Amino acid sequence: MHHRRHASPGPAGTDAARPRRHRRGRSRAVRFSLAFLALVLVVAGFGGWYVYHDVFGRMGSSRALDGAARSTDGATNILLMGLDSRKDQNGEDLPPAVLDKLHAGSSEIGGYNTNTLILLHVPAGGGRATAFSIPRDDLVDIPGFPRDKIKKAYGLAKAHHENVLAGRGGADHRALEQAGREAGRRAAITTVSQFLGVPVDHFAEVNLAGFYHLADSLGGVPVCLKHPVEDRYSGADFPAGRRTLDGAQSLAFVRQRHGLPRGDLDRTRRQQAFLASALHKLDSAETFTDPARLLRLLDAAKQDVVIDQGWDLPGFLRQAKNLSGGDVEFSTLPITGFAKHHGEDVNLVDPATIRRLVRERIGPGTDGKGPDEGPDKGAGGSAGPPAAGRSGASPSPGGAPRRETVEGGGVPCVD
Repeated sequence: MHHRRHASPGPAGTDAARPRRHRRGRSRAVRFSLAFLALVLVVAGFGGWYVYHDVFGRMGSSRALDGAARSTDGATNILLMGLDSRKDQNGEDLPPAVLDKLHAGSSEIGGYNTNTLILLHVPAGGGRATAFSIPRDDLVDIPGFPRDKIKKAYGLAKAHHENVLAGRGGADHRALEQAGREAGRRAAITTVSQFLGVPVDHFAEVNLAGFYHLADSLGGVPVCLKHPVEDRYSGADFPAGRRTLDGAQSLAFVRQRHGLPRGDLDRTRRQQAFLASALHKLDSAETFTDPARLLRLLDAAKQDVVIDQGWDLPGFLRQAKNLSGGDVEFSTLPITGFAKHHGEDVNLVDPATIRRLVRERIGPGTDGKGPDEGPDKGAGGSAGPPAAGRSGASPSPGGAPRRETVEGGGVPCVD
């Protein structure tokens, strides 16, 4: 009988022993790698859940857009509203120390005016975005109220709704504040949407304290001034040239109108330049790719920012990475003159021209029809003839509308 000979294993370290030990080691390495990957995925999943529920879940949300018309072509229109309010989200006065740092005066000043109104249009599939600034003193139709400055739509509706609810009884101060703000948001959004002839898909609202916190969380924002400025009202006191502003200085920069050649219109350009610079800072600091930086920014946002419920903000932040590269143009919507309305200075506007300009730049609204058909009550109406310009401001020669732009992607120099 012949016996098959089996090779006996050699001593440790010999070539005969190496293949089996190598396979066992490789198997352990694969198992360890898979386990480590699973752990990373679990941690990442928990981290994503935590970020979403802690940051976005605690950010103020609103149902003011419920039932509103939306864009149907894949584009997104976002209304940015800056409240000149010295109150917190519950209607309580900001602490005196905060007001002093903001150089904002008494908590009773400002009311609930939307001193910043910017419609950001993000085209479907990416591409160049456009931001339209609406001067706060434009005389427009406000649904449910007499014509007035566009900045007043929020405050008028808020006060009216609170009075109605208070008359019914049973609502405490905080509940009245929240209900009133929702009415204010709906009124501001509807007024802007009808004035421009386009739907509003999302919105973000921030007050003075929120602006301060957001600017500080960026580590300062670079700006560029053509001339030195000093204004005791806003607290702006800056030399000419480029400099980086902290939160309080940034607020003074965008609020200044006294001493500027064209008053409020130059303040609008300040707001545009600040946003362009902030987007540039976001890109240069790689905020969207640095989780720690992004969390600091979002942590500041959840204190004082309100967005519409249902807005996929994480998704938009991924899209915003493209905007921060400078692919955005800021435009100021034109006025035709100035007038007095119930004793107040207002801007005269031509709604038909405004809507046509917006449609030419971004396309029609949801229904594709021109919303400027019929008589234009907002072009002058009862306001009377154009009055002399205020704060050194003046409309275009001959009253012709003039579009002004600030390019994104850098640090624009302004007055």
